[in-house]
Amino acid sequence: MFDLTGKVALVTGATKGIGRAIAFAMAEAGAKVVVSSRDGERCAETAGAINDAGFEASGHACNISHLDQLQGLVDHALATFGRIDCLVCNAAVNPHHGPMATITEDAYDKIMATNVKNTLWLCNMVAPQMAERRDGSIIIISSIAGMAGSRGIGVYGISKAADSQLARNLAVEWGASNIRANCIAPGLVKTDFARALWEDPETRAKALEGYPLGRLGEPEDIAGAAVFLAARAGQWLTGQTIVIDGGWAIGRGA
Repeated sequence: MFDLTGKVALVTGATKGIGRAIAFAMAEAGAKVVVSSRDGERCAETAGAINDAGFEASGHACNISHLDQLQGLVDHALATFGRIDCLVCNAAVNPHHGPMATITEDAYDKIMATNVKNTLWLCNMVAPQMAERRDGSIIIISSIAGMAGSRGIGVYGISKAADSQLARNLAVEWGASNIRANCIAPGLVKTDFARALWEDPETRAKALEGYPLGRLGEPEDIAGAAVFLAARAGQWLTGQTIVIDGGWAIGRGA
């Protein structure tokens, strides 16, 4: 049910944190993995580590903030492995921490363009070849920031709420071709991306107080759900947002 042998997974933001954990989990489940991030050296290192572990991966640098680089990433995946069965849109940006009243127009535009528009464009580039085979899984890494108000990452939360709607729309548009589209919404996970949150003593203490499991997330806590969504086990699940947050969403009023 969770075997990905013969499948090809393309993972953006795959050299650190949640993306790296997903890339390794997909490889361990049998998939060939295309590792992508802005940093070519990190792509090579991560792909090399996967290959050294006895699996198969290829790295390709791509900054998803640059729309013109996305087609090159897709072309590399198809030229290297011949297909893309699972697309994991993990890479995202958040250049502004603070109230929405203080965000600049450039920062707002970068968040929305990178996290929403360019994610849609990448999905549109990958989905047609999935449709030809009548099989595919698109996974967008959203966030619980898209499900609740925030004083510090409000615009990022808007982009992540939009990603959940993006997955629903993709699920409806491509469902007849047996393409599933879902989101994973992590809580506060100890990654470099979220370092400004979990290293802040006040934010960390408040988070821990609201997590019934009593700890912050680790990247590996998210990876298993991605494998599930890519595998036969998740073949009838589409248009959903799976919340993985240590119980924060259900424990806020406790």
